[in-house]
Order: sequence, then C-alpha cells, then structure tokens
Amino acid sequence: MGDCFQVIVDLDVSEADAPRLAGRLIERLVAGGVVLAERNDSMALGGHPAGPDWHRAVADDWDWQPSDGLAVHTGRGVFHSGADVPEHAVCPRCGARTPLDAEGWARVSAAISAWSETGTADLPCPACAAPTPLPDWAWDDAPFAFGHLGLRFWNWPDLTEEFRAHLADLLDGHRTAYLWGKL
Repeated sequence: MGDCFQVIVDLDVSEADAPRLAGRLIERLVAGGVVLAERNDSMALGGHPAGPDWHRAVADDWDWQPSDGLAVHTGRGVFHSGADVPEHAVCPRCGARTPLDAEGWARVSAAISAWSETGTADLPCPACAAPTPLPDWAWDDAPFAFGHLGLRFWNWPDLTEEFRAHLADLLDGHRTAYLWGKL
C-alpha cells in the first residue's frame, strides 16, 4: 500500500522569505476552506488537516477524502518523487539530455550535495558547457526540485492544474515544480 504524496515546490523564494510566504499561503488556504488552521501532529504524516472545502483543490473524479494533511516545509530542501534515480538530466539552456550513468550521476550528486550544504550549485552541461543553477535543470521519470518552500499534500486525490496555478499565484507568481510519488 504505502502513502501517496503531491508536492508543490516554490523554485524562486529565498530561504529568508520562505517562512513569511508559507504563513501567508496557509492563511489563504484556511480562508478558502482547503485546510484547517490548526496543525495536527497526531496524524501519521502531520500537518494541516483537510478543510471543509478541500474538494475545491482536487479533480472532479475523486473517490476518497484526504486521510492526511498538508505538510509545509520551509528551509533548504531537496524534493524528489521517491522513485529511482532519473535516467537523464535535461539542460534548461540547450535542451540536451545528459544520461545519468555513473559519470553523469556523480556530477549531479556532487551538485546536489553542494546545493544541500550551501543553497547554491551550478551544473555544467556536457553539451553546451553552460553552467546552470541546479534548480533550473529538468529531470525525466524521477523528478527532483530544489527550493526553500515545499507543500506536501499527503494522501489527497489528484490536485487540479487550476489549483496548482492558484498556488503559484499565491506564491507571488514564482515558478513552481509539481512532483508526486508514493512511499
């Protein structure tokens, strides 16, 4: 069985602004009835329980109620789908797909470690040689996202694209990444 999750990651917020933006976002979601204000850490996965109007956030074909809440992560985070390692990294500048064989994964892994420690890391593209910030890269099959604010919806039906766009608007129009997975 396991637990399913969906994560919206703000790719642009600074580490200093993440708590303020997270607080404002939760206030708006509470006002809209999507989640409750009180955190419930006794739930298996913790966070803000689904509110009375949680259904506004999910696709019409839902057939179950969220059993867990919305966990908000602020601070430097490496978010992933919980799946295996992706097969390719995709350069945001030239679109080249770099295979993540042993050599490719070693370069990506070093960049992930640097980003985890410092909050910044460039990954040079083997095709165009352009050093590009790690958060700008794309990944196939098993996505990653790097940011200072992540919203993890545990065991919710699929979030709609409209709701995900609404969250991006509430996040000052920042770029966001959407990941889903199962543990």
